[in-house]
Amino acid sequence: MILNLQNIYKDYQQDKLIVPVLKDICLTVKEGEYVAIMGPSGSGKTTLMNIVGCLDRPTSGSYELAGENVLGLKDKELSDLRLRSIGFVFQSFHLMPRQSAAENVALPLSYAGIRKKERRERAVKALERVGLGDRVDFKPTQLSGGQKQRVAIARAMVNSPKILLADEPTGALDSKSGEQIMDLFHRLNEEGVTIVMITHDPNIAANAKRIVRIIDGVIYEGREEATI
Repeated sequence: MILNLQNIYKDYQQDKLIVPVLKDICLTVKEGEYVAIMGPSGSGKTTLMNIVGCLDRPTSGSYELAGENVLGLKDKELSDLRLRSIGFVFQSFHLMPRQSAAENVALPLSYAGIRKKERRERAVKALERVGLGDRVDFKPTQLSGGQKQRVAIARAMVNSPKILLADEPTGALDSKSGEQIMDLFHRLNEEGVTIVMITHDPNIAANAKRIVRIIDGVIYEGREEATI
């Protein structure tokens, strides 16, 4: 089991009020699965993604990532686990504008202490994997939206993470570029990459092999009341 979240609650405090956002979330993801977590704005899906991505901690519950007790880790250990085990793909790419595609992809390797020559070699291979072998020295301003997202995916994959976590990965793209990114996700999943994708779009969610719905902080799967 790659992900195992049990009885996850997340509350936020607003003045003297306790606002519940996630309510008794239980979610397991096996190695090699391709899961879409779908929900409307305000459903709690981003909060859930932040917990899965080790960017936030729940108020209560348990979370294991590849058998490791995430909630028992200190901040530095959590950061190391995140770098080692999770590749992130965001809607807005988050590329460094003055760095080349290869330099952007190599960033996680520099944080991991990999030598410069090897960083470059691995970054080029990652870009070739996403079909951008001829764009390694292009800056983000020289790339289309779809190509920028491919660079972001290459960066997410360069460390060979245990899981690829994508938050609205086609949200900033036109429909054709979005289809190409979904095709790439399908190919990566066929190669054995575990993917968890957050989306509000049922057409995008339909690309996954399993759909989990979240409404008002509660997860539903295969139940009529989950219809959005």
